[in-house]
Amino acid sequence: MKRIIATLLILFSITIVKAQEIDSLSFIKSKRMSDDDLAKKKEGTFITGIPDFSSDPVTGFGFGARTNIYWNGNRDNPLFPYTPYLMKLTANAAYYTSNARELILKLDVPYYKGTRWRFKVDFKAQQNPANLYFGLTESTLGQLRLPSDENTTFSTYKEFDRARKIVRPGGVGEADLVTDALSNRFRETEYMLNLKADYALGNGKWRIMGGYEIQHLSYATFEGMEADAIDPITGQNTTAPNGISLLRRDFENGLISGVDGGWVSIIQTALIFDTRDFEPDPTKGYYFEIANEYSSKYIGSQFDFDKLFIQGRAYQKIPVGKRTVLAGRFGVGNIFGNNAPFFEFQDQWSPEGSINALGGRQSLRGYRANRFLARSMWFTNVELRVRLAETQIGKQRFAFGVAPFFDAGTVRDRWQDLNFKNIKTSYGGGLRIAWNQSTVLSFDYGHSKEDRLFYFGIGQAF
Repeated sequence: MKRIIATLLILFSITIVKAQEIDSLSFIKSKRMSDDDLAKKKEGTFITGIPDFSSDPVTGFGFGARTNIYWNGNRDNPLFPYTPYLMKLTANAAYYTSNARELILKLDVPYYKGTRWRFKVDFKAQQNPANLYFGLTESTLGQLRLPSDENTTFSTYKEFDRARKIVRPGGVGEADLVTDALSNRFRETEYMLNLKADYALGNGKWRIMGGYEIQHLSYATFEGMEADAIDPITGQNTTAPNGISLLRRDFENGLISGVDGGWVSIIQTALIFDTRDFEPDPTKGYYFEIANEYSSKYIGSQFDFDKLFIQGRAYQKIPVGKRTVLAGRFGVGNIFGNNAPFFEFQDQWSPEGSINALGGRQSLRGYRANRFLARSMWFTNVELRVRLAETQIGKQRFAFGVAPFFDAGTVRDRWQDLNFKNIKTSYGGGLRIAWNQSTVLSFDYGHSKEDRLFYFGIGQAF
């Protein structure tokens, strides 16, 4: 019997090896790059890096660096036409005069050594005193309100921002005279480690993914902190202690949880369908996912919740110009569990990277990040990506394009109430610079009824 079992194990191992040799190309044929993109793909190992400079009235002046190291392999590698890279290491670091700072490290290894496995490792350490909070229910779909006066509303963020700074009489637990200048802000300190692996099924269009994430989070609000203010009588600039923040008010009234922070332990699972031809900047194909995050005291978490997110993307090259792509995305998500902390409402998890929801560069450009929050949400994005010119400087390739876009979405307190009423929309235009194809610099200007905002980031919005 031992000999039979040993023989079967040997035959099984040989079968696996042979199957892998046969599969080495068959399971990724659908992801072959276009002939035009393949001809321009850079060989070997190279680094792309840009200085990160910014100036913002909230976060202050910031500086840092954004770098990527790519291992593409040689053109005679069988995987060369099918993978965006053999391996990529991302390292981002930035510091702001407001004391915001971040360090992000990412490692991505698709089709490890020609197998069906893909591995990702993410690490993040950050402190950000400029996070925004406007509430945690579908009432955020209404106009902006002062934390201290829900009866006064503002149609634009500019009007709202000025009104927050006007000095008012203090209430219970506040100084005699205070301002609400910082009352929609809070500070978050986060340390996070995430490990993920996915496996290609059948012909490689379907993948299953599993992962584990552990975080430690802490939060602070700015009660009593001296802040810029406006004298209500003279209209002159002055300073005053900040009043009680909206986040603190909601926490003390029992409307939200999680302000004390703590440990979050999460098991991640996803089912993925992917036929994109080039992940960083597709010209054709589809991407669909059902993603879930489960957190419980049974796996070492201080919070119990379950987050479900479903999204679909489509890319289609159209016969206008040399490279014009119509890109679209639709996403819907819900958070289950009465003990879900407020910070889990602020993003939808995806194997492709978390998405701020709802508002900001990744979901609803033209509105501030996390402007609309509730237990359930949906959003959609449409872009027309038009390549205008290409050039080569030394051994570096650059391509320039524009991307007009339209975004829409809404939130609800129950998933059963999700519909197409009370939808928030924004629109605008963007500039795209593709550096050696894999690094895409995005500059977007979004316009909404409430605000006009400029965004800069690395990578397409979706």
